[in-house]
Amino acid sequence: MLEEQAATRPARRRAVANAAAAAIGGAFRPWSAEEITTAFSRFEAANPHPEGELDYTDPFTLLVAVVLSAQATDVGVNKATRGLFKAAPTPQAMVALGEEGVAQHIRTLGLYRGKAKNVVELSRRLIAEHGGQVPADRAALETLPGVGRKTANVVLNIAFGLPTIAVDTHLFRIANRTGLAPGKTPLEVELGLERTIPERFLLHAHHWLILHGRYVCKALKPDCPRCLIADLCRWPEKTPA
Repeated sequence: MLEEQAATRPARRRAVANAAAAAIGGAFRPWSAEEITTAFSRFEAANPHPEGELDYTDPFTLLVAVVLSAQATDVGVNKATRGLFKAAPTPQAMVALGEEGVAQHIRTLGLYRGKAKNVVELSRRLIAEHGGQVPADRAALETLPGVGRKTANVVLNIAFGLPTIAVDTHLFRIANRTGLAPGKTPLEVELGLERTIPERFLLHAHHWLILHGRYVCKALKPDCPRCLIADLCRWPEKTPA
């Protein structure tokens, strides 16, 4: 119980900020096509080749890392997977390691026992149903334990180079707070961004937005003076310099 409370406390604070943004995001004046192109051109100029912050070596280790990242920081996941991936770099090795073995490597992460169970079972399923390979298909990925739409989109984007948008807590907040693509649910935001963002920016869009939310447009105190798109953002309560 204490483990679950500790894991969910930061998520609750972010949820409050997200709810505040979602409550009024839909009332903002929509962004024009020119404004959207300007915003993503700035992101591109500042960071032409953005990357995720999880450590991995192939689609399988990426999939496992993303599953483990639920309610955990990327830094924490990377520390936990350093030993895990050395011991079990393949689905076959992960199944052989077993739930208890996986749990010992990831015990610093919140909800680690449930995650260990999912990691071992998804490894079994990959072997049984996909020849030990991670499928480049969202529907197939979403049938695996611990894999939802967001996780599937991350894997499709990073491992297979598909222009998917993974809406995490940061991206959900930014889309609503800025008025870029307001929505009451992650799926609404995802579909809104896909309709709105020019095709040339789609491959890297979710990286730019997630990193922006993680380090600049933070939940509790957005760093508006450092924001690349502050002049375009519709949020009325910008943090002063």
